[in-house]
Amino acid sequence: MCMNGRTRAIEKMRAEGLPDVAIATFARQYDRLVAGDQGTIAESAITPITELPDAESLPDAPDAPLDQVVAIKLNGGLGTSMGMDRAKSLLPVHDGDSFLDLIAQQVLDLRVRTGARIPLVLMNSFATREDSLAALQRFPDLGTDLPADFVQNKVPKLCAADLVPVEHPGDPSLEWVPPGHGDLYPALAGSGMLAAMLERGYRYAFVSNSDNLGAVLEPRILGWMAREGHPFVMEATDRARADRKGGHLARRADDGSLILREIAQTAAEDLGAFQNTARHRYFNTNTLWLDLQALQALLDRDGVLALPMILNRKTLDPRDRNSAPVIQMETAMGAAIGVFDNAAAVRVSRERYAPVKTTGDLLALRSDAYVVGPDHAVSLAPERNGIPPLIDLAPEHYRLVDDFERRFPAGPPSLLRCERLTIDGDVSFGAHVTIEGDVTIAGDRHIPDWTRLSG
Repeated sequence: MCMNGRTRAIEKMRAEGLPDVAIATFARQYDRLVAGDQGTIAESAITPITELPDAESLPDAPDAPLDQVVAIKLNGGLGTSMGMDRAKSLLPVHDGDSFLDLIAQQVLDLRVRTGARIPLVLMNSFATREDSLAALQRFPDLGTDLPADFVQNKVPKLCAADLVPVEHPGDPSLEWVPPGHGDLYPALAGSGMLAAMLERGYRYAFVSNSDNLGAVLEPRILGWMAREGHPFVMEATDRARADRKGGHLARRADDGSLILREIAQTAAEDLGAFQNTARHRYFNTNTLWLDLQALQALLDRDGVLALPMILNRKTLDPRDRNSAPVIQMETAMGAAIGVFDNAAAVRVSRERYAPVKTTGDLLALRSDAYVVGPDHAVSLAPERNGIPPLIDLAPEHYRLVDDFERRFPAGPPSLLRCERLTIDGDVSFGAHVTIEGDVTIAGDRHIPDWTRLSG
């Protein structure tokens, strides 16, 4: 049945017009799954990292090859966890500007300051492409000699019982799933974007998530990467309590090379060690730097990038817990740190990591706890000393963006001096509310204009 499942999955992908490199990558993962690989990385197989080079101590790099770098933003997410049906990057985050607006302005400002061409390229999904490209039309000077985007691939969900591709005639879209951010590499190659970049003289890519406005192209890191000859560099930051479930860096015990371990790759008996932020100190920000020539050389040699597999066990319809159990095979793009020889990681401050995964993150980002600099980079206000506020909003009232917006009709409260805000109830806010310290608001109520809450 497994061999039949493999054949049917490949035929299904070919019928969808997916590129050969995406199909070969899927087939490799399928074969590993059938061979018994569960995608786990044991604690006994790794050792902690105690120190990394610090980005803030890197020297200025006037010779950084800025004319050879492309800024790639991963823009495939719809924000479905927040009830959205369009690209999350189109959400307003500051003075009416969306994530995508600020990203475009960051790139344009960098071009003016450096004189380099620096293209902006989006990795879209089919669901985000049309709206995102339309939004970029606001910036006619953004175009370069590269296409504005390429589209991520998709892979079939597999029936957990027999590893055959599932079928859902009522909604065929449920039969497919994005293969994780690790799809960056086959999508670059299969779309022709990698070849186009190399042909036009681009050697490096700066890659980050579109919902992380702290990830701005830093010439010092690029210069260090080029001088040291690193084909791959990951930006990592110190793990905090909120990062316990995020992927951490480690070294392989057998050869000392760097490796990324995600929580989905961790056996139950190792979860305590995984979440120990004192033991595993560095967290993957999902911002990386890539030598495109080195990527092409690996693909020419091996056909695929041999990333570790991540197995996610879900239901066919994520909204229906009683639907058929399925397996989704994914990869993490940061896992390429274990594939490239001489790959490296660099420690960055939290200033370069400000993602929005929940409406609580969105509230913090919209507030005065964050500021937008003259280069349109978004960072924590200096008064916060690099520590973001912790926001915990009652999901039944705030998880969905529309519900969240209704409860803050006059905008966010001041969170400049807020350590933690917990809302446990249906609470709406008036204008000019200030929250300081550690504050919990319980019950259903309205917070009037000009209220100051402290704890």
